[in-house]
Amino acid sequence: MPLKLVSQHCFECYALGLNMNTLLGRSLGAAPRFVVAGACCLGIWSSWKLARADYLFRMDTGDSVRAAISLAPDGWEYTMRLAQLDQAHSGDLLRTALRLNRYNAEADIELALQYEAEGDFGNAEKMLLAAYDVDRTYLPRWSLANYYFRRNNMPAFWSWARSAAEMPADDIGPLFDLCGRASPDSATVTTAILNGKPEMIRQYLGFLLGKDQLVSIAGIARELVRSGDPESDRPLLLAAVNRLVAANDATSAIALWHFLIEQRWVVADDTVPNNAEFARAPLPVSFDWSLSEYPGLHSWPGPSGLETEFNGSQPEDCTIAEQAVPLTAGNYTMSYGYRTSDIPPDTGIRWQIIDSKSNVVLADSSDLSSETLRYSSLAFSVPTDTPFIRLRLVYRRALGTTRFSGMLVVLSTQIKALPKS
Repeated sequence: MPLKLVSQHCFECYALGLNMNTLLGRSLGAAPRFVVAGACCLGIWSSWKLARADYLFRMDTGDSVRAAISLAPDGWEYTMRLAQLDQAHSGDLLRTALRLNRYNAEADIELALQYEAEGDFGNAEKMLLAAYDVDRTYLPRWSLANYYFRRNNMPAFWSWARSAAEMPADDIGPLFDLCGRASPDSATVTTAILNGKPEMIRQYLGFLLGKDQLVSIAGIARELVRSGDPESDRPLLLAAVNRLVAANDATSAIALWHFLIEQRWVVADDTVPNNAEFARAPLPVSFDWSLSEYPGLHSWPGPSGLETEFNGSQPEDCTIAEQAVPLTAGNYTMSYGYRTSDIPPDTGIRWQIIDSKSNVVLADSSDLSSETLRYSSLAFSVPTDTPFIRLRLVYRRALGTTRFSGMLVVLSTQIKALPKS
């Protein structure tokens, strides 16, 4: 072969080699980009599947949740929800949810309820204990207490009720209700689960008030006084006193009220009625003054006693002040001092003594109207079986009179028992 042709052929081969190397280099450089692009596509696909599964799950129908599971078979929450929607297959679905998440205490509890309904009490108890093994919060403890209550295993019930009370939920009322069904004696409940903890006693007292279980209120209230805080717990205890007064339970109401005084949780006087000279702001309790407020009528304790202002637009029939006073059967006299400004005679301001049980007016004073200081008295009798009397200052517009503008000041009040004849 001529030297020229050989040289040309060698040059062509060399050029071809260069082109092949260039193409190969380009291909190898593009490979990582293909890998990254594929990974991105896979991520987008996976994200879309999860988003789609979540959307279907939120539709919350049997078919939509099944479709969600097909897209995200590892979603144990989806399987749990389907178990609630598909009762015919709930057992298998719950077992699947447990395989997906062994720490799923809710599935343990639901399976336990199914076993119990089928009469398989051994497996029911086993599943509930398994729930407690993986979750030491309130729900498994509460579920075990319920189970042993239904099985009439009272020692185990009280043990788990006490355990549940050690980690209470936001609303522990159902536990108190269950304990009340196990024993109507509040002392048993107190000893078994309250453990002297003021937060538990506080919740229990609130529960009793809400259920109107007045028989137990006084004793639990005393427990709260012993272990609670006066500033934070006083309103609840005064509410307990008020509820007992409203129920005409004189014995319990008076005992609790005196206990609060002895423990210095409240300030009260030895006078009858309490706060007889209106020297301090009344407590929100029936055994102190309740001062009503209306458009056109305003009352407040002042340096001279109870001051009440009428501006002419007050209601025609209203209570100005009231207090529950515990008195035994017998004869009494009430004395009071007062003065008025710009209040005509016989317009309807008067004191009343009312039987709290029958709501019958036992005595009425004459109308209060005097530009100068005046002292008056009112005799009355308390019948037997009357737990309290209500000492009430009222305004009842008398027929033939108009509403007025003026001021009433009551300096003091006093009730004394008359000697027995």
